[in-house]
Amino acid sequence: MANVESVVIVGAGHAGGRAAEAMRQAGFKGRVVLIGDESHPPYERPPLSKEMLVSDYPPEKTYLAPMAAWAESAIELRLDARVDGLDRAAHRVRLAGGETLAYDRLLIATGGRVRTLSLPGAGLAGIHYIRTIEDSLALKAELRPGARLVVIGGGFIGLEAAAAAVKLGCKATVLEVQGELLSRVMDPLMGRWFEGLHRANGVDVLKGVAIARIDGIDRVSAVVLGTGDRIDADVVVIGIGIIPNMEIAADAGLAVGNGVTSDEFGTTSDADVFAAGDVAFQFHPVLGRHMRLESWANAQNGGIAIARNMVAERAPYVDVPWFWTDQFGSNIQLAGAPEGWDRVVVRGSPDGGKFIAFAMKGAKVGGAAVVNMGREMRFVKALVQSGKGVTDADLADEGAPLRALAG
Repeated sequence: MANVESVVIVGAGHAGGRAAEAMRQAGFKGRVVLIGDESHPPYERPPLSKEMLVSDYPPEKTYLAPMAAWAESAIELRLDARVDGLDRAAHRVRLAGGETLAYDRLLIATGGRVRTLSLPGAGLAGIHYIRTIEDSLALKAELRPGARLVVIGGGFIGLEAAAAAVKLGCKATVLEVQGELLSRVMDPLMGRWFEGLHRANGVDVLKGVAIARIDGIDRVSAVVLGTGDRIDADVVVIGIGIIPNMEIAADAGLAVGNGVTSDEFGTTSDADVFAAGDVAFQFHPVLGRHMRLESWANAQNGGIAIARNMVAERAPYVDVPWFWTDQFGSNIQLAGAPEGWDRVVVRGSPDGGKFIAFAMKGAKVGGAAVVNMGREMRFVKALVQSGKGVTDADLADEGAPLRALAG
């Protein structure tokens, strides 16, 4: 592409790593610098709350590519490096040590950091968050048989941690401040289904609770609720979401919202600066609004698509949002990200553990949860992508193939 000889990628996570690879695969011959503040090369995060906790899954298996592969692709990988600032007028980024790097195009793929809990006792030993390889390894070392785990936050990370702990012989309790699990992203029907799955496997679930403090002297010994009730704990996992790392963008005067604001091509308010992954507050043409997605698929596919827009042919990124989780032998996949829905239509049997719950807005499928029916997911995605009208009766009728309904 004319006038693009040097690209800097700030953030060597999943999105940044896939973006760097995609630039080379698109035939870009210029300089690519990939800057990350961790000591690891780009890696995938889903195993951190799944396989790495319950098995001898080596950290290296999460890497997108072996260390040597980056040099072989002429990608300059700068690890343990932090970007302090961005000078858009000069087209330069400033590293913490004072070095500056010139760019023609810049990709911000800085991801997010865990949202921390501000309560008395929140700094005690034995309290864990799950965001990095080191976080996962530290938690794994404490999930010994018989250990009492309390999870604060009934989202996907917390529920996966609880499922892993039970598999390792621990006693797990999940505390959720809302009235249902996963209420920020799913219908109450699905929240209750997850609750039933966890209860059936020995997890205690308390909803609508307030956390007053965490007790302990040198390390955690209990979580105290607003009612005064104490829940004994040897280990605590806090999973209350992440905060997008958008400070360098905001300080440089780029438009920000719930992340770094960008269009369907990944372009920010500066035509030479792009955003991808967990930090991007991107316009989604299918859904018709800006949104920030925290998922493997968005980091992977978004990183690739936006990298190509930076150095090759431009095309809008229109993938239907997709997410999955594995818990207690069940595979749950989500498609779409509806802001709201009129009703939920169910195909199959929630009690039998194989079903699809469609979130409906009028006659259109805004999103769906697919439980232990993964082969149907491509048709579910097609229904969301097309915006095609479909009747509740047809969706609920297992005799009406989704392939046909999706057209």
